[in-house]
Amino acid sequence: MAFKTDIEIAREAKKKPIMEIGAKLGIPSEHLLPYGHDKAKVSQEFIKSLSGKKDGKLVLVTAINPTPAGEGKTTTTVGLGDGLNRIGKKAVICIREASLGPNFGMKGGAAGGGYAQVVPMEEMNLHFTGDFHAITSAHNLLSAMIDNHIYWGNELDIDERRVSWRRVMDMNDRALRDIVVSLGGVSNGFPRQTGFDITVASEVMAILCLSNDLEDLQKRLGDIVVAYTRAKKPIYCRDIKADGAMTVLLKDAMQPNLVQTLENNPAFVHGGPFANIAHGCNSVIATKTALKLGEYVVTEAGFGADLGAEKFFDIKCRKAGLKPAAAVIVATVRAMKMNGGVAKADLGSENVDAVKKGCPNLGRHIANVKSFGVPVVVAINHFYSDTDAEIAAVKAYVAEQGAEAILCKHWANGSAGIEDLAHKVVQLAESGASNFAPLYPDEMPLFQKIETIAKRIYHADEVIADKSIRDQLKAWEAAGYGHLPICVAKTQYSFTTDPTVRGAPTGHTVPVREVRLSAGAGFIVVICGEIMTMPGLPKVPSAEVIRLNDQGHVEGLF
Repeated sequence: MAFKTDIEIAREAKKKPIMEIGAKLGIPSEHLLPYGHDKAKVSQEFIKSLSGKKDGKLVLVTAINPTPAGEGKTTTTVGLGDGLNRIGKKAVICIREASLGPNFGMKGGAAGGGYAQVVPMEEMNLHFTGDFHAITSAHNLLSAMIDNHIYWGNELDIDERRVSWRRVMDMNDRALRDIVVSLGGVSNGFPRQTGFDITVASEVMAILCLSNDLEDLQKRLGDIVVAYTRAKKPIYCRDIKADGAMTVLLKDAMQPNLVQTLENNPAFVHGGPFANIAHGCNSVIATKTALKLGEYVVTEAGFGADLGAEKFFDIKCRKAGLKPAAAVIVATVRAMKMNGGVAKADLGSENVDAVKKGCPNLGRHIANVKSFGVPVVVAINHFYSDTDAEIAAVKAYVAEQGAEAILCKHWANGSAGIEDLAHKVVQLAESGASNFAPLYPDEMPLFQKIETIAKRIYHADEVIADKSIRDQLKAWEAAGYGHLPICVAKTQYSFTTDPTVRGAPTGHTVPVREVRLSAGAGFIVVICGEIMTMPGLPKVPSAEVIRLNDQGHVEGLF
């Protein structure tokens, strides 16, 4: 069976001028700063003018643990936004921007798929409006100014061995994980060991995504702890006097990007932290702006609910004062079969027993999301190879968990294929059943917060951490950072820290390898297992097939 590729479908889109999309939301044209004809930034002035308006209802789209079979979380987010508009609701979509790393690596883009996409797809998955480049530049300006301060006499008495601020770039490049800088003699500075992270793991990315306005942005940038003195006194970004210039570089990037779906519905695409190594949510400013402009806001949180949804609830909602009205968990029959032990090559054959065997992974995510007090519905993202018996098995299992699973065909049919889910989401949101609360209180000790996430969300038996890590957490508590939430960096493929362990395992341990203080963003990053904050490219990267065709069009992006 032949299908059009995502990029072919996107290229056939009948886009409307972005001013018309803004007009749908009541945004005057003078407050839209156009980037071409089909994307624009929304002015800070207009956003501030919305402060007195009532908020719409916030709906989170999350998923099971990703498998090579695919889940389609962004596709479902876009489809649901279109579906809500189709049934007469004024709905706005909020998703993240795409990183060049996975585009040229293995995962692909972040614009949805099939007939549930945000456009312009090619530009969204490449340079877009330059936000990631601005974040990269601001981050590395601070890196340059730290080394420059040390070179010109080190007035702040920075201990070169305790510079915690690394460099970043928006590309997968394992060769840059651990490097030595300033080699080559006196004129190049003082050699020290450091490294690169991918831009989406930058604290500057997290700060931009969690800030309410430019003033808040500059304060948070100033709060970044970049190094320590020999007496272990923290050195802040504002001590280096970089916060002002960094804010200037981020001035335009701080403004949310407005684009449209294939069905010409409004979508904000802003910010892009990964959920496996960062907090995995689009920007607070885009979400809050959308809530003032729409009756419903549909947003996603990255990867499975154990990562994205937990961080959405415990970091973003906690920090921004957001209260989600409902949550959608995306699953596929194919992924259930993979969790049930079926190889990817065999997914086309009916296997009801494997579906049933794989469903506990979905059940764990349902229970986890419910534990935050948010009502849940499951979206079965339909593939043409799914059989009626397999779909019925998933629906029966979800019913046993006290929820409903709804078959969704938005990939093939756009909004017409997801109306049932849209009606169910409205029912849940209007019921007032949401009693949202974060997993742990601010005042809980930091290590206990890590244990709470590991035991209640991952169903681990224990957390293992060296004394040096426990002592570091206690030192941060003594310094006044004990109230911060936890951002766990771990594999997205499993509830454990071993990416090969599928299903709903229990009795495992969570080893903590490293902890990092993100004082400006306002959380503690806890790096577990073998997860890397600078990914590598796969053996055959997507970049090998991305090219311009004879017509000058991009091919190979997905």
